[in-house]
Amino acid sequence: MHVDSGDTAWVLASAAMVLVMTPALALFYGGLTRAKSVVNMMMKSLAALAVVSVLWVLYGYSLSFSDGNPLLGGFGQWGLRGIVDSVNSDHLPDMAFIGFQLMFAVITVALVSGAVADRMKFNAWLIFTIAWASIVYFPVAHWVWGGGFLGSDGLGALDFAGGTAVHVNAGAAALALAIVLGKRLGWPHGTTFNPHNLPLVMLGTGLLWFGWFGFNAGSELAADGVAAIALVNTQVATAAAIIGWLLVDRWRGSKPSVLGACSGAVAGLVAITPACAYVEPLGAIAIGVVAGMVCPLAVALKHRLGYDDALDVVGIHLVGGAVGSVLIGVFAVGSLSGTPGLLYGGGATLLGKQSLAVLTVGGFSFAAALAIGWVLKHTIGIRVAPEVETAGIDSIEHAEVAYDLPVNGAVTSPTEELDRPMVSAAKGEG
Repeated sequence: MHVDSGDTAWVLASAAMVLVMTPALALFYGGLTRAKSVVNMMMKSLAALAVVSVLWVLYGYSLSFSDGNPLLGGFGQWGLRGIVDSVNSDHLPDMAFIGFQLMFAVITVALVSGAVADRMKFNAWLIFTIAWASIVYFPVAHWVWGGGFLGSDGLGALDFAGGTAVHVNAGAAALALAIVLGKRLGWPHGTTFNPHNLPLVMLGTGLLWFGWFGFNAGSELAADGVAAIALVNTQVATAAAIIGWLLVDRWRGSKPSVLGACSGAVAGLVAITPACAYVEPLGAIAIGVVAGMVCPLAVALKHRLGYDDALDVVGIHLVGGAVGSVLIGVFAVGSLSGTPGLLYGGGATLLGKQSLAVLTVGGFSFAAALAIGWVLKHTIGIRVAPEVETAGIDSIEHAEVAYDLPVNGAVTSPTEELDRPMVSAAKGEG
């Protein structure tokens, strides 16, 4: 079968752009956390990149996209055997599609880590990564994109680039892990949990925004007009969400902040992901504004409800993904989506399908992550000791620190410096 070189080049470039999103997330999360947790936060993203990549080749792709049943693909393509030189019906090498979807699997797992900052054991994170990717992400990808019961072959719910499969999925798992782990020591009182490095947050946001064009426009799997629509909608929805978030901050009496603008940008990127190829730009702006105004209110709920989602994965990814997915049922244009939304004469049918897909994915991911976390808690242990959390998870879990700063006027090596807080914390002096 003929290979379309232009489309192949676009998909390969998009895959590289989506790959950049994982180290970008490491920078974003690293800046949001405390200085003594930066290394651990970044390592969780890098670990997801390493582990999920191998799992994808071994059996992840096969479970997600090979022929199976409405719940799960089969194992017929484990190890990617026999498809090295094959070409699919979109005139793409199968390996181009496989590589592109691999990057989605990686970033979805990495997103979960933001909820567990400061307190989850690294070995527990590695086991969670393997278990959750295998039990949750691969089946859900099949449900939504691989011929499963939620996509076009079943319920008919729409998800162009991952509102349910990526963001609702990761956000629900983050909520479950936050509940299992419990609150960080001292949370939520005081200001010690503020982001330690806003320039890192800004850098991570910019790289995420760049990579998201590959995430959304690349999901068309072709360099065509639909990819162009997805790109423009991604841009304007994100811009509108920043405005929406800052307006809410102003209404609540807060100053306009880099943190608010960056959070709004990510909320907008999340919300437009499932809808980017199904709505016109005005609809994208509306989705962005709604997400930018709803997500900060959702973030604030963690203080009322008492769960410690350290870096607001629930408020931004679970809620933002749900907002974007459900609003497809309102703003979808029939000529783009095949099924018009409520405002375009389609009635409430698509709205109901979108809502059911969100509830199904969110409920399954939450329950599975809760079970995995509970097993880890009662076997190897999931949370570091209080003295480790006080001293800093970086120094104990990784024997590294993010910043090699002078102590008493002299620069010390990381290993020399990190022994000091651990000793004092163990003695109850820190």
